[in-house]
Amino acid sequence: MNHLAISSAALSRKLRQFVDTEIIPNEGILAQGDNLARELTLDLTRRAQQAGLFGSFYPMHRGGRIASLVEYLPVAEQEGRSEYGPGIFGADATLDAYMLSHHGSASVKQRFLTPLLKGDAVSSYAMSEPDSIGSIPATMQCQARLKDGQWHVNGRKWFICRAQQASFATVVARSADGPVNESLSMVIVPTDAAGFKVVRPLPLLGRYQGQNELLFNNVTVPEDYVLGSAGQGIALMQKRLALGRILRSVQWLGLAQRSFEIMCERIHSERGELARLADKQLVRARVYQVYRAITSARCLLREAAVKFDAGLPNAVEVNVAKLASSDAVSAAADSAIQIMGAEGLADWSPLSGIYRAARTTHILDGADDALISTVGKHLLQAHYATQEMADMNKAVA
Repeated sequence: MNHLAISSAALSRKLRQFVDTEIIPNEGILAQGDNLARELTLDLTRRAQQAGLFGSFYPMHRGGRIASLVEYLPVAEQEGRSEYGPGIFGADATLDAYMLSHHGSASVKQRFLTPLLKGDAVSSYAMSEPDSIGSIPATMQCQARLKDGQWHVNGRKWFICRAQQASFATVVARSADGPVNESLSMVIVPTDAAGFKVVRPLPLLGRYQGQNELLFNNVTVPEDYVLGSAGQGIALMQKRLALGRILRSVQWLGLAQRSFEIMCERIHSERGELARLADKQLVRARVYQVYRAITSARCLLREAAVKFDAGLPNAVEVNVAKLASSDAVSAAADSAIQIMGAEGLADWSPLSGIYRAARTTHILDGADDALISTVGKHLLQAHYATQEMADMNKAVA
């Protein structure tokens, strides 16, 4: 069932060509989010599958083409070159493919994982809630209680990606009383279950980007629809974060690199030459700063991916790379718009959408302020431990 492995460089080239010739020319249609956009997305997905460009980093025993995260990074960057690429290439499902493959029961794999890997299902992850603090899991109020062999799920979730199209949602819910590291579970809820409701879409910065509010009103699912075992929610959340932040961050670099190219193309265009843009020091400074931001983020992501592949702790590396990638795409989009002028602000410009998406990256997948605080805490703890060890060695000597 495995696809033949392909080199990362060769796959990246094929993806770049597909994005530039098939997806980018259709972004205006895809941005509408209507029936025509959905039909086009399905058509592009099927064509991507036929071209061998779908599900590149799915588990190898489940049809993936790239074995290591380090090798996948340049591929993922090309998938993220368009806002719509990750959905079309199945990259949006990569994280759920790993979670269900490693932690799902036999029935979960049969009903949800198999169609997901084929591109016949859409997944979503329901964690954040309107009345809880996203960075503090102990404040979650959604309940999943086991009774007579069934999970009964009740609660609300919001800012949940892809929920309107999703076939199922992985719901993080409180399954017991007691310490948070023992009382949260991840339960798979099919979206056609009685009691599941998409309450409303939640546009971000004036544009709908697939975020929704959800209601679970006594939704019942079988006992084996829990991932791992009951009470493992915190541990599974940490596993999702380690891989998920890297995957999303490298996709943002695809948008950053595209913005950088748009900026450089304008500088060298006839209009750019007329304005002598290449001769202006502030223009050169923007080119340098954006290049440095993208290149630095790539290096940080590679460091995080190397540790991920080796099974080593990488929380600091992942969070720093996520922050750097957010900064890179924001700087790239902002500088490109500044060089383009009013045209860069227009709805027909890809920079308009990229700019709005870039701002959300500083909140979604871990808010900047929370990550910076966490990284600072870990670095100080590591320094203290190192200093304490050095003092102990001196005392022994």
